[in-house]
Amino acid sequence: MSFTWLVSRRARSGVAAVAVAATLLLAGCSPDNESAAAEPTGPAAEESQDPGGEAEEPQAEETEPAEEILFRFGDTSDQVRELQARLAQLEFFTAQPTGYFGDITLGSVSEFQRAEGIEVTGDVPESTWEALTGQTTMPTEEEMFPPQPVMDYGESSKQVRELQARLAQLGHFEENPTGYYGDVTTAAVTAYQEAAGLEATGTVYEDTWEALTGETTMPTQEEMYPPVDVPDAQPAQELDERCLTGRVLCISKTSSTLSWVIDGEVEMTMDVRFGAEETPTREGEFAVYWKSRHHHSTIYDSPMPYAMFFDGGQAVHYSEDFAVNGYNGASHGCVNVRDEAAIAQLFDEVNVGDKVIVYW
Repeated sequence: MSFTWLVSRRARSGVAAVAVAATLLLAGCSPDNESAAAEPTGPAAEESQDPGGEAEEPQAEETEPAEEILFRFGDTSDQVRELQARLAQLEFFTAQPTGYFGDITLGSVSEFQRAEGIEVTGDVPESTWEALTGQTTMPTEEEMFPPQPVMDYGESSKQVRELQARLAQLGHFEENPTGYYGDVTTAAVTAYQEAAGLEATGTVYEDTWEALTGETTMPTQEEMYPPVDVPDAQPAQELDERCLTGRVLCISKTSSTLSWVIDGEVEMTMDVRFGAEETPTREGEFAVYWKSRHHHSTIYDSPMPYAMFFDGGQAVHYSEDFAVNGYNGASHGCVNVRDEAAIAQLFDEVNVGDKVIVYW
């Protein structure tokens, strides 16, 4: 697809050119420019000094019209899909083309503009498109419409739980099935693909799923939902006094624990991790204002399952990084939980409006 085709298509669609706000600016109006102008001589000079003569109006210099924006945030089209595929050729876009211009595409375009020394706007004007098409080839059908995975990283579903149980039958998955497709599941899928002679992508495409289901049996209920141990409760007297009335998520930074407390009785306690020094978890008394079971952060492009938001973007949620790396890492301000079975149970019990106390 050529740039000319895109512009003509936009024109046929009735998309107006961007209004030029700078047309009121005049060139040569500064004192320096006035002093630098040559004085007229000869007959023209005499005529210009004739009191009866008519003064000549200064001419305003025409400004270049602003570039038309071809693609911007929120657009959805096959042309955006081509944009994503071309960015992928240069490794600026690492996701699969979708045709939707969202946060990931905005960031990819911005990085390309920064690398090319183009004004970084995140939009795609004509100059950005010309620079991109000049360095890439027309994407193939497979580049623009790659095979869709059956299951992939960040997904949370009953089918993922089945995948984990089937991988466990072959010795590739050693944890209890959780239904969440994270780093552990990706590693297990990769190991199976290598053993089966398939392309080791860590993502379950149709060929991987067919091969796996052909080698395994449908998991039993116990294989998919093995018994889990709920963390022991801690004595209520160790908690902040604000946690002793009502329904409270009581979070101690001193002990790095979260206790679920109802009318002073501790129902369960679990390990938690907090934000880094530059992105601290805020202390105080809050309330759960939103729950999102399969939440995915658009800011950090990372999964936040079982998220219970209590203050702005800060939430209590499961973190596979915490489960794998422990306290070697930190959150961006959220309260991380590493016991997925425990927080899954907690998520079902907590209601919007329940108190959250974060304290030292």
